[in-house]
Amino acid sequence: MSAPTHSPRAPIPLNPAQAEAVEHLNGPLLVLAGAGSGKTRVITQRIGRLVEKGIPSKAILAMTFTNKAAGEMAERAHAVMQENGNGGAAKALTVSTFHSFGLSVLQREQKAMGGAFTIFDQGDVLSCVKEILSRERIGKSFDASAIVGRISNAKNAFMQPEDLPDDGKDEYDEITKIVYPKYQAAMRAFRAYDFDDLVCEVGQLWKRRPDVLARWQESFRYILVDEYQDTNRAQMEVLRQLCAPHKNLCVVGDDDQAIYAWRGADVENILSFEEHFPGAKVIKLEQNYRSRAPVLDVANAVISKKLIGHQKTLFTDKPGGDLVQVRVAATPQMEAEWVSKEIKRMIRDFGKRPKDFAVLYRSNGQSKDVEEALREQMIAHKVVGGQTFFERKEVKDLLSYLKLTLNRSDEIALRRVINYPPRGIGEQSVEKLALNALGRGWTLWQAVERVDALDDIPPAAREGCKQLERVMGETRKQLLAERMKASDVARDLCERVGLKRDIEGSSPSNNAAGRRWGNVEALFRTFERRETRRGDAHDEVGGEQGLAGFLHALTLQMNSEEEATTDVTILSTLHGAKGLEFDTVFLLGCEEGLLPHSRTLEVRATDSTPADVEEERRLFYVGVTRARERLYLSRAKHRVSRGKPVPRTPSRFLLEIPPEMVEEDEIREELDPSFDAMNEGAASVLAALAALDALK
Repeated sequence: MSAPTHSPRAPIPLNPAQAEAVEHLNGPLLVLAGAGSGKTRVITQRIGRLVEKGIPSKAILAMTFTNKAAGEMAERAHAVMQENGNGGAAKALTVSTFHSFGLSVLQREQKAMGGAFTIFDQGDVLSCVKEILSRERIGKSFDASAIVGRISNAKNAFMQPEDLPDDGKDEYDEITKIVYPKYQAAMRAFRAYDFDDLVCEVGQLWKRRPDVLARWQESFRYILVDEYQDTNRAQMEVLRQLCAPHKNLCVVGDDDQAIYAWRGADVENILSFEEHFPGAKVIKLEQNYRSRAPVLDVANAVISKKLIGHQKTLFTDKPGGDLVQVRVAATPQMEAEWVSKEIKRMIRDFGKRPKDFAVLYRSNGQSKDVEEALREQMIAHKVVGGQTFFERKEVKDLLSYLKLTLNRSDEIALRRVINYPPRGIGEQSVEKLALNALGRGWTLWQAVERVDALDDIPPAAREGCKQLERVMGETRKQLLAERMKASDVARDLCERVGLKRDIEGSSPSNNAAGRRWGNVEALFRTFERRETRRGDAHDEVGGEQGLAGFLHALTLQMNSEEEATTDVTILSTLHGAKGLEFDTVFLLGCEEGLLPHSRTLEVRATDSTPADVEEERRLFYVGVTRARERLYLSRAKHRVSRGKPVPRTPSRFLLEIPPEMVEEDEIREELDPSFDAMNEGAASVLAALAALDALK
């Protein structure tokens, strides 16, 4: 069947600022790209222009933050090169995420790093820290995930264990100072890296080995980075190392959309770019191609009140547009019901589709009322977030078996499957194996292999160890001798350990068992699809190297999973909505204590300005600029806290918008009986609110 044909469209010309960024050749360049200003187009056109000017595509490295963004950038860059008559050079271009690039460096430099390795996902990391806390017999109970977060923050700040401050101000910081070096030692003993290491260890390697760094500097002489405002200190250090000889670094970003400080991003990287890279050229992209003027007027009004950052004013050539609507509801339930009915009205009266709408909010807890209201109106919707595919137990179990097939030193994987499905090795037996291993200088797997040499292991556990050793030995033999594909290895392994049988026996219903086994089948299909693609490219798909490549790629995907969106209304936190756009956006909960969030309203004693509130301002700005055609801002007069209605005040960001830029109205509808039934106690709350209003 022939491919469909499309009428060719003339390319939209670059505006003057975009053209200036594309034509810049040598030296550092900062492109301050406002929301919807065509930043990806600038990057891809710039790549095409560099190749036109004689720069080999293999010497160009473009980096961003998600697999989806990297894939789109690569596709568009290849199209530009094709249009320019340089399609043959496209294959040599490297477009990658920071972490994928770091993985490629570590894989290429395995010898310098000490050999083959495993990548730990977040669950593995948490298990490792919990084990260290247990072994250290720390008296007080500490939240392991909080310590993991502090270790991650230290790595993102490019800090080694010995670099941690010793000020004793926070007990969690003190415990982290104890755990961090032990965690690093354990990871190296497991021959493993965590997700942060994929960047940090590259920087540390390049610091130790200037000769290795020199090879990579020679390989990539032109570097482009998207979403630079989201970089952390470690990523910035890697970039400084890589472009030190030539300074040919082009970064594109927007300090007004820097909203990820909580996960290590450092807005100072973009604010201080000219200090880090002296002589940098700065170009502002202020023409917006996404939103109507009324939306941009509101965005500009709020962001212009920021305390720090580069000044930009967005403008558009798109004519018309409705004024931004502000709605005030008595309760969050009424706010949610109004949203659902407004969406229903536009679908019914104007032919809109559910996918044309997004409902955005500051905190996940705000979604419940909206979900119920949308269900009441029978509007298809999807909540962004929740448990991802790779976090499901049966998927993680199978992946742990496969990791153990490749790396017997992976103690986290071994502990996950040592008694799953049950084979008589209880928790006490596992601890006895671990203590024997510790006393003899063995790995936990070596204790399993040598269980007959141990006296204190019960017979059932002893037999279970032998069963596990046989299963893993047979799988390893298949992998090495028969060079089986990963999909076949996975299927045979499931059969050997009885995974399907256990899922069917332990699930509460046939439907639940079917869903769980369906997840395993989906993982098989993931392997098979990748094998087909890699096979077409004549890359390794079988044997040890093939399986290792699959697991490394899957681990990266597990850390940045992005699911396709169908015809559904999206419900998302403001953080989750960054990078998306919709015809109509409802931004809920525009109240003090929600947006900005209550946690950010207290100025830290050591801060001269409320920096956290400034990030909340940027978060509001991000939400506003997701809207193409229409924007609704809403708030509730009261919210229930500890069973009592509490008055709410408008967000400071709402109050900063000039009145002439919006149309404000109150939501006066009464909740219908069916909605009352869905929200037990709503009537009593409304009565209490009426009483409060009467007292005013």
